[in-house]
Amino acid sequence: VTGIATFTETSSTLTTISIVLTGALSGTHPAELCMNSAVEGGTTIITLNPVDVSGNSSTSVTSMTYAQLIVYDGFIKVVKSSTEPTVILAQGDIGGNVITSTKKTYILDTVGTFSVSGTALFEKRVNGSTLVTITLTGAIPGDVYPATINLGSIASIGGGPVVKVLSNVDGTNGKSYTNIRKLDSGITITFDNWMVYDGYINIYQTAVALGNIICHGNIGSN
Repeated sequence: VTGIATFTETSSTLTTISIVLTGALSGTHPAELCMNSAVEGGTTIITLNPVDVSGNSSTSVTSMTYAQLIVYDGFIKVVKSSTEPTVILAQGDIGGNVITSTKKTYILDTVGTFSVSGTALFEKRVNGSTLVTITLTGAIPGDVYPATINLGSIASIGGGPVVKVLSNVDGTNGKSYTNIRKLDSGITITFDNWMVYDGYINIYQTAVALGNIICHGNIGSN
């Protein structure tokens, strides 16, 4: 299921949010405008009119202005039904969370005999925060791989301290998605900061074997 959400400034106090879905199941599907990015998930801010059997939805919004909506820290999602609200048919980031064309890919090299390698894609959002996507090759379906960003380089003796814990990599699809606004210490960090950051990424064999690094790669200034 894919779709498009269009924001139209109908008047100074009214914005029309229209959704058009392609490939949706038959029936009506609840739609919501939520806070945060789709990767993070968040509370529903505006309940939109459900997508009807024709794949369309139109909602008049007066609680927020057009100017506020097009920079809002949020996302839109459409779910299967009111009885299956956890089954997401389609979702997309809006406003400040829209992904820009500015991005950087780092190589994650295999360590030892684990035969797992991959990439770490850093993408800049309009609001300056960062979507980090880990993609692994050679991961074992069903396994889960912890991932961290550490201070220093992979050549650091003894390894550098963890500055950001990333979402675990799903061994079945080899993917992990993390939206980063702050380091684990609470310090705000932007995409531009990451581009010059003294850091590296570690991927671990299991949560109980964090000493077993299966692949890693330098980022930023390294």
